[in-house]
Amino acid sequence: MLDQIKLETTNPGATSTALLPGTMTPANPKITARNVSVFYEQKQALFDVDLDVMPNEVLSLIGPSGCGKSSLLRCFNRMNDTIDVCRVTGNITLDGQDIYDRSIDVVELRARVGMVFQKPNPFPKSIFENVAYGPRIHGMTKDRDELEELVVSSLKRAGLFDEVADRLQDSGTSLSGGQQQRLCIARAIATRPEILLMDEPASALDPIATSIIEELIDELRQNYAIVIVTHSMQQAARVSQKTAFFHMGKLIEKGETEQIFTNPVDAKTQDYITGRIG
Repeated sequence: MLDQIKLETTNPGATSTALLPGTMTPANPKITARNVSVFYEQKQALFDVDLDVMPNEVLSLIGPSGCGKSSLLRCFNRMNDTIDVCRVTGNITLDGQDIYDRSIDVVELRARVGMVFQKPNPFPKSIFENVAYGPRIHGMTKDRDELEELVVSSLKRAGLFDEVADRLQDSGTSLSGGQQQRLCIARAIATRPEILLMDEPASALDPIATSIIEELIDELRQNYAIVIVTHSMQQAARVSQKTAFFHMGKLIEKGETEQIFTNPVDAKTQDYITGRIG
């Protein structure tokens, strides 16, 4: 599974510190989660999770369905706020600032922490306007030419531009399922987020489109921190530098991806990656 993955160092059980490109200075986490629990009414979905999201790395969240992966992902940009019965406890910081502080502008937070969902959700607008929406409402471009350049660049990076170049005014909902997902990725990229959250982003895509998205993820991590929820252990092995395994709402193990898949510390992790559970 990991014969194509070459990480410079592995140290089972240890937590490594990322280095910023071109420097020897250890990077601080972009997101820090401490004692994070999630409740849906009286049901607890996540139990006391401690996890760091480092810059310039892809962190994969793996585990059986219903183990809390997506619940944690939605904590990072406060999407759980949209669920009336959901309650989050613990502490989550972005660049050291508590994202649940009352002074935080949630719209601004979600521009900094972009998200791509499992099911494509394009706006009922043109392809162009789907991508232009975020930059326009955040005042990111000074004129129409700059906006058009940003839209085209985002569509290219999402591997979609060649397929839609002559139909940018067509509705985004007219695209195929896989194309719609790439449009949503282009829409997320267009706001130039610092962090990109991806919840099963390739589940609706064919192998070729999946390969495009995985290449995109590798490109984006040069500038962003990325957290991806995936049920595909092969995908986690291909795209991520760090992996966290969840089971029944608990974070069982976290570490270098190669170590998690080849020399896991916890027996539950070993059982999951060998197919005994999940």
